[in-house]
Amino acid sequence: MSAPPPPRMRWWGWGEDGHAAGLPAAAEAMLESELGAGLQRTPRVEFEAVELPEPNVPEDLAAALAQAVGKDNVRDDRLTRVSHAAGRSYPDLFRLRSGKLEAAPDAVVYPDTHEEVAAVIDACDRAGAAIVPFGGGTSVVGGVEPLAGGKQAAITLDLARMDRLLDSDERSLTATFEPGVTGPDAERLLGERGLTLGHFPQSFEYATIGGFVATRSAGQASTGYGRIDELVLGLRCATPAGELRVAAHPASAAGPALRELLVGSEGALGVITEATLAVRPIPKARRYEAWALRSFAEGAEALRALEQSGAAPDVTRLSDEQETRMSLALSATGSLKDRAGRAYLRLRRRRGGALAIFGWEGDAERVAERRAATVPLLREAGAVALGQGAGRSWLRGRYAGPYLRDELLDRGVFVETLETATSWTNLDNLYAAVGDALRSTLAGRGTPPLVICHISHLYRSGASLYFTFLARSEAGAELDQWHAAKSAACDAIIAAGGTITHHHAVGRDHAPWMTGEVGALGVDALRALKQRLDPNGVMNPGKLLAA
Repeated sequence: MSAPPPPRMRWWGWGEDGHAAGLPAAAEAMLESELGAGLQRTPRVEFEAVELPEPNVPEDLAAALAQAVGKDNVRDDRLTRVSHAAGRSYPDLFRLRSGKLEAAPDAVVYPDTHEEVAAVIDACDRAGAAIVPFGGGTSVVGGVEPLAGGKQAAITLDLARMDRLLDSDERSLTATFEPGVTGPDAERLLGERGLTLGHFPQSFEYATIGGFVATRSAGQASTGYGRIDELVLGLRCATPAGELRVAAHPASAAGPALRELLVGSEGALGVITEATLAVRPIPKARRYEAWALRSFAEGAEALRALEQSGAAPDVTRLSDEQETRMSLALSATGSLKDRAGRAYLRLRRRRGGALAIFGWEGDAERVAERRAATVPLLREAGAVALGQGAGRSWLRGRYAGPYLRDELLDRGVFVETLETATSWTNLDNLYAAVGDALRSTLAGRGTPPLVICHISHLYRSGASLYFTFLARSEAGAELDQWHAAKSAACDAIIAAGGTITHHHAVGRDHAPWMTGEVGALGVDALRALKQRLDPNGVMNPGKLLAA
């Protein structure tokens, strides 16, 4: 039996030590100019200075947990508790970096099997202790915050030891995983069999299969490969009321799909212990390239035409003018290639336009055929090809965003993301409403922001919008600043007819807006389901459904 692994990420930020991301001079100048004076280094506290409450696990519960998973797999040391005290949203990172943790798990438990998960749930349910499932810890919506919800203790259930590929069926193109398998390990295990899941969210390096499923994740290639909810065929879930299984049929008409109740349930109903997913053969060819469009609005219309004609690439990403400008600043190296690329854009009158990244994957012949169907529609929209170099550069840096955020936080920048989706008809309205809400709210606090956005997931009826906003951190009121911006944006999303979350899940941060998303009766129906599966309310309190 495997021992609990060390924390996957450094306790104060993203990734591991040695993964620092620097800022080019052009990007630094842009931030200084547009976010105002006052950007300065904001050092993190030393680990020894982090404040956290003392652990409080009743003796009878501690004994039951040790019996369930083995004494060595129950941890309450300082590093383990701090490493499981928060996800990776701005409030999470601020609390970690400032060393003021209002909550931390009283203990962290590492089960190895479904039966051990069920035993931990039973022990906590009988003792009246909250259970917080934990995969990679990459939640950016408060999904893994160890809230006790009025219970006497909060126990984090880390699934890292459940990291096996249980079955693969190359003929049916399915694979069954345990929940603790990380994205890279899933691809490695499948790759040994000539297969791929094709699910590559920005959190891919650290997020897990269980986390993908529990949060309804959407990878960067979801336009071609599908969101995780489209890939889930079967599930096994341990709940306080017992085991819930969804058989991996290719299709069924046996009533409403129980699968849909578990995908996106965020640990509030139970713990997903197995997931059977649709997989594909590893693509033999990949082609990524960049294009420039005159504007974000024209680019969005081009993407709609691509998707509705069946010609959209597997990866389809369109940055608005502000994000394009920032991308160019971040990539500014002063090299001959960099200067030549900018000169080319100026000659083609695309300076200040919108940058798009397209990627096709599959057999070489099919990739060529699909690209040939895409290019005429792009040219008809006035797009200018920038070549494969920029596309490959994006592919190499596709997971770099969270590392860059750590660097920005070091420089006193408030930086956060949020995402939504709506119909093509309503896309412009939603884009303007969210941007205006963020700009007016933060400017009103004396910290005018830079708001950037991109489209990265296409559907026949609409598309996603992924916003990043940056401002000078409001010293002494950092969390108030975040709450004001987040609330204004979420209010704007609901008022403008968008979804409160496209792929980051609900967690704690979006729960207050669930009634606006599904209606009061919808929330009551979810509460009734939770009451049946988790009658004592021990599963991940405060997430998905507001207290």
